[in-house]
Amino acid sequence: MIAHPGSEVRVLVRSRPTANFAQELIEYLPDGQTVSVHQRKDSRKGVVNNQLSSWSFRLDGVLHDVSQEEVYGRVGRGVVLGALEGYNGTVMCFGQTGAGKTYTMTGATENYKQRGIIPRALQEVFHEVEQRSDHAFSVHLSFLEIYNETLVDLLASVRGCPGVGPGGMAVVEEAGGGVSVRGLSLHPVHSEEVALNLLFEGEMNRIIGAHALNKNSSRSHCILTVHIESRSHTLSDAKYVTSKLNLVDLAGSERLGKTGSEGQVLKEAMYINKSLSFLEQAILALADRRRDHVPFRQTKLTHALKDSLGGNCNTVLVANIYGEASQIEETLSTLRFASRMKCVQMDPVVNEHTDPVLQVRKLEKEIQLLKQELSIHNTLANRMGMSYDTLSETQVAEIQSQVRRYLEGSLDEINISLAYVLNRQQEQKVKAQLCQNYTLVEKAQSTAGSTAAKVSLCLMLGPVATKMVLLQTSCILESVNPVQRDREGREHDPQNQEPQGPQEPLRTEYKHTYVPLYNICPVYYMRYSMHRDNMSDLVFLHSSSPPPKAEAFEDFKAERGSEINRILKENKVVLLERRRNDETGSHGDRHRKGRPKMTSAAEDRFIRVNCTSDCIPNK
Repeated sequence: MIAHPGSEVRVLVRSRPTANFAQELIEYLPDGQTVSVHQRKDSRKGVVNNQLSSWSFRLDGVLHDVSQEEVYGRVGRGVVLGALEGYNGTVMCFGQTGAGKTYTMTGATENYKQRGIIPRALQEVFHEVEQRSDHAFSVHLSFLEIYNETLVDLLASVRGCPGVGPGGMAVVEEAGGGVSVRGLSLHPVHSEEVALNLLFEGEMNRIIGAHALNKNSSRSHCILTVHIESRSHTLSDAKYVTSKLNLVDLAGSERLGKTGSEGQVLKEAMYINKSLSFLEQAILALADRRRDHVPFRQTKLTHALKDSLGGNCNTVLVANIYGEASQIEETLSTLRFASRMKCVQMDPVVNEHTDPVLQVRKLEKEIQLLKQELSIHNTLANRMGMSYDTLSETQVAEIQSQVRRYLEGSLDEINISLAYVLNRQQEQKVKAQLCQNYTLVEKAQSTAGSTAAKVSLCLMLGPVATKMVLLQTSCILESVNPVQRDREGREHDPQNQEPQGPQEPLRTEYKHTYVPLYNICPVYYMRYSMHRDNMSDLVFLHSSSPPPKAEAFEDFKAERGSEINRILKENKVVLLERRRNDETGSHGDRHRKGRPKMTSAAEDRFIRVNCTSDCIPNK
């Protein structure tokens, strides 16, 4: 069962089976959650005795005369399933020495049914891993022993495990608020068999001792941690979940008068009682919501259990008691600790993480898809030549240069057009290709070469100037060839024609061949101003077909035919003046027939117009 945020630690009490169970002192109520303890008053304190004689403790469950399987079902199964979902979990046993804590956690080796919580939890983990085929799990184990305030790696004897010198292990804080043990070996496990072998290896390395209450008493605290990582096979995102399952077997508290410990066992008992006393202080601080400081660092035990005592963890405590009359004081102490532990609140959350490597791959794939989508959109919108590639070193250097000059104060404003930055390198490449294949003529050299000069100007001034220039031209000059014509306008070829009779004077003209700019360089044919927010400024010029005859004629009159156009206008003025004079003349002249005779100057102009009229290019 997964605890909800703000819920309390689950606490259950389990009594050790004994033939001398004190039924008159310990009573389990029918609700299955309440334990009542009755104690006889001490007659040595006199007639007036205010000593309490009965106590009642309400917990989450009572485990009395139950099997190991039922104990695991009520204590460990929910915590294990929660760990597979990404929640941290802790199962911990607390009680006096000889109360059955190790039996509850590890079990007995004589009978398979007497397995404890730890072997059953490992079996549950790998069973669920096999069932959940839609996820990939990785499981690791670590086994820590705290003996006389010294950290010991119980799996250090495993082959291939790097050894850690004395004092090399320490409890350290993690960035997320948890703790970890530096120098503790972490072993990958892929099956239940491997996990159980590591468990048995660690159990063999534990330190045990004998005293009056227990022949095989644990002389140290042990924490077996199962690290679980889960990744989904069905989801392609980079998220994964992790969890820690802490299975804690605490050493039992001892009363030296009852255990009769001496020598080394006495020293061990002192360290055990000290650590358990500080553990109870930490529980008191956690239960008191008014306290801000919790003394976790007073002992290695409390520091190692910092992220297991409430907080982001599903914690379950099993309070083991010895149900005999001679142990009633230790039973009361254990039940008081259990009731205080129940006041600690938990706030478990799923430990979800993001794999940075997979996240980078996902973002790169998303960038490629966005580039493809933009490319399709630009194709549909006739935006040819747009580039979304990474900036080159030259472009980055240009940006850095402007920024550096701006910071130094030599540049008033950073003016980097996006289109200029993205397409500058491509413009230079296309310009080089045009210079190799075509002749770019400056306007000063040839009036007819103004189109080529405009294109060359576009390449130098960038996208804003390109927009204005391409509004005026849509072709590029490919070649300029000299042509000789006679007086009648016929083309004269000196190689094929032999001179016959007197030679007439020839005039030289230049024949210009134009190619639509759209067919050569679409990226320069379609431009718009990138620095403006108004997208209505987009300019689309389609000149794959020749312009209309009227438009071509108007262009001719404005450029190469300007002189002819001027002569035509003068002739029109002369003719209109002559017509007005004829209409205002004498009535005797009205019987005349035919048109008025042109002057010699007008005849010369008329001949010049007719001779050069075929020079108009058919665009």
